[in-house]
Amino acid sequence: MSEKTGVVVIGGGYAGVMAANRLTQRGDVTVTLINPRPTFVHRVRLHQLVGGNDSAVVDYQEVLAEGVRLVVDSVTRIDAVGRGVELASGSAIGYDYLVYAVGSGSADPQVLGAAEFAYPIASLEEVQRLLPVLDATPAKAEVTVVGGGPLGIEAAAELAEQDRSVTLVCGGRLGPYLHPRGRRSVARQLAALGVTVVEGPDTKVTAVTRDVVRLADGRELPSVVTIWTAGFGVPDLAARSGLSTDALGRLLTDESLTSVNDERIVAAGDSAAPSGLPLRMSCLYAIPMGAQAADTVLSRLAGEQPESLNQTLGAQCISLGRSTGIFQLGNKSDVAMWFHIDGRLGAKVKEGICSGIPKHLAKEAHKPGEYKLHRMKGGAGRRKALEAMSAEAASDVEQAA
Repeated sequence: MSEKTGVVVIGGGYAGVMAANRLTQRGDVTVTLINPRPTFVHRVRLHQLVGGNDSAVVDYQEVLAEGVRLVVDSVTRIDAVGRGVELASGSAIGYDYLVYAVGSGSADPQVLGAAEFAYPIASLEEVQRLLPVLDATPAKAEVTVVGGGPLGIEAAAELAEQDRSVTLVCGGRLGPYLHPRGRRSVARQLAALGVTVVEGPDTKVTAVTRDVVRLADGRELPSVVTIWTAGFGVPDLAARSGLSTDALGRLLTDESLTSVNDERIVAAGDSAAPSGLPLRMSCLYAIPMGAQAADTVLSRLAGEQPESLNQTLGAQCISLGRSTGIFQLGNKSDVAMWFHIDGRLGAKVKEGICSGIPKHLAKEAHKPGEYKLHRMKGGAGRRKALEAMSAEAASDVEQAA
């Protein structure tokens, strides 16, 4: 009997679980998923955990294929030469192929006092650290949410529905991805909830103290609890392991999601930078990238050329409390379009998407290879961007010569 091919997946989020499930369609492949937690974190519901409306966790038995071996541990180093990963527990696991899907987390705020006095909420553990602080804080005490992206908007709305006094500091525009029409809708819905929105070019936070948030324009906003949602970062595992990364630390790959250093390593999700042109950090792209990463491995095992990444759609959905929300449609270049669905119907669409994500993963667990979204026609916008990058690089070389 021939020896089976071992694939290790680092990271048990949306991309990692999709990749692991999809890889089980071959009986001659063993799949090991390494994740620091024993449960799946449904990150798109973390704002609901902040508001006490959801646990934001799902049992892996519900979303992970039975044939996947789950190892609860953290990878400290990838040995690409020896084809193995070193674990925090002191043990090591070898691989024939590696899927790098370590995801993203809170970025280093690099703002005076933020690390000490602000509470990031990009991970389950960070939200769990915040919850007792909120419980001990009077309902009418000032709460400031820093960051005008989806997580900041959603957290501000959830807390406002608890009748808390909430200020959302955008540090620029509210909802940067949104179309102007969608942005106006979100602003109206936040106002109806009682959220004070502070936006504009001079609203970047310059300092955080125990009870004040200081802005670039000199204003000082009283804040008993400051929640930080401004920006995401990625783990430095790839860089520490000697692999090529972009400036943020995402693993550099080609368009098949294969590492530029090693064809035995592929990446997916927020921690991947295909062609140095990463997709927007989101569940929307993590899941199809997970499927693409698995397909790349399976193609190589079959002696076939892997397909290129296909960016097929763009959208963003945001909860605005439990009864309203917005679904912002984007084009295939991931640029927001005028069309959006808001209000109660927007909330229903968002909830349908959130509820559907574990179902997509579970379906792939039971019928690996069933997921097809990443194969939809599209990607013209990305191809044009890559062509422009190639032309610019060629011009730089010509000028240097």
